[in-house]
Amino acid sequence: MHSSHFDVIIAGGGPTGAMLAAELRLHDVRVLVLEKETEPASFVRIVGLHIRSIELMAMRGLLERILERGRRRPAGAYFAAIDKPAPDGLDSAHAYLLGIPQPVIVRLLEEHAIELGAQVRHGCAVVGFEQDDDGVTVELADGERLRSRYLVGCDGGRSTVRKLLGVAFPGEPSRNETLMGEMEMGAPQEEIAAKVSELRETDRRFSLAPAGVGVYRVVVPTAGVTDRAAPPTLEDFRRQLRAVAGTDFGAHSPRWLSRFGDATRLAERYRVGRVLLAGDAAHVHPPIGGQGLNLGVQDAVNLGWKLAAQVRGWAPEKLLDTYHAERHPVAEDVLDNTRAQMELLSAEPGPRAVRRLLTELMDFEEVNRHLMEKITAIGIRYDFGAGPDLLGRRLPDIDLKQGHLYGLLHRGRGLLLDRTERLTVGGWSDRVDHLGDPTAALDAPCVLLRPDGHVAWIGDDQRDLDDHLARWFGEPAN
Repeated sequence: MHSSHFDVIIAGGGPTGAMLAAELRLHDVRVLVLEKETEPASFVRIVGLHIRSIELMAMRGLLERILERGRRRPAGAYFAAIDKPAPDGLDSAHAYLLGIPQPVIVRLLEEHAIELGAQVRHGCAVVGFEQDDDGVTVELADGERLRSRYLVGCDGGRSTVRKLLGVAFPGEPSRNETLMGEMEMGAPQEEIAAKVSELRETDRRFSLAPAGVGVYRVVVPTAGVTDRAAPPTLEDFRRQLRAVAGTDFGAHSPRWLSRFGDATRLAERYRVGRVLLAGDAAHVHPPIGGQGLNLGVQDAVNLGWKLAAQVRGWAPEKLLDTYHAERHPVAEDVLDNTRAQMELLSAEPGPRAVRRLLTELMDFEEVNRHLMEKITAIGIRYDFGAGPDLLGRRLPDIDLKQGHLYGLLHRGRGLLLDRTERLTVGGWSDRVDHLGDPTAALDAPCVLLRPDGHVAWIGDDQRDLDDHLARWFGEPAN
């Protein structure tokens, strides 16, 4: 017997799973999030929200509460930690980095999903599932069986859902590890600063940065790979600091300790029938450039409204397939740029020479802008067919007569910005909002936005608009 029925079950309650749950709830989809851990992670790693993720938070009315718990930092020095400022005039109203403790962003996104009506259960591990033409039966570790129409694996790089689904995860295994943590140091600050400056000349993967009075955030590379399931110890850090720096700086009293590898893998498919993958379950890569959490959250916003449309019964035939078609190439690009960045961090003479050359090239604004837009995801353009350059890109948070654009996207609906005031969304008004005479700053007669903020159509002809409304939002209501 199945104890409960849901529209969507999400395995994994991290940022991707929580964001996806909230997106689905905007469309009244019955959602259950299953998180195998009973408590948040003990370590407090600081993660960075890049420009595109910050924009998405603004689009859903979340940004203010996140800003209260985060710290704004200037955009720049993202690509391989090459110290270049952001180019002038980035196409965003949110051109900064937002540093925030990972447990905090997870909690805020989970609270948001719960406020919208999602159910979240901790201490519940998915151990099996079976799918059929009508849905998915999900089995938990305690033997409970749940029934849903769809299952989404957001359960991390070692995803149980992906493994049970039999989706290949090709790429490169970890060859090296990096220890990361926060601890107090007994050595004088001046001695630490001098040694760090010396080491950074040849080893860009090493970092020892102040994180409070007498406390330092330590990032130190190791040779080889150990059992990542075993947490590192303070002695592991001391030993590796001595190997790299010749001293352990009197490290003591750790706040948190962790390790990560440099595995780079991408799922061959993001969907098999009624089971989908998102976040680290679909892609893993080294954290250089800070793109991992951002990539997963952006997966969730791309998938959420499409899966909701499928559940609600108005999705066009191929809409759900566009999730893989759009997001898989984005992940491929992230994996490639992290591979490149890791090479640029090498202490070998060849990569160091390439790094010096790229550092010079980034003085050209076009190069610096290209790399900045790549890392922050504001340069993404989905392939929607022939059309102006704006087609397929996200529209920034432009000023409207009615306020900021993203303030009109909190409900996760489509939006027609109509400067002609002659068009209508007609039978799609239950899925798409219409705003007449929005602003003279919009360099197009009319623009149709998808719920994720990407431009789906540009023009001024009603018949052409209707065709595109049907392409993205299905048949009009009677």
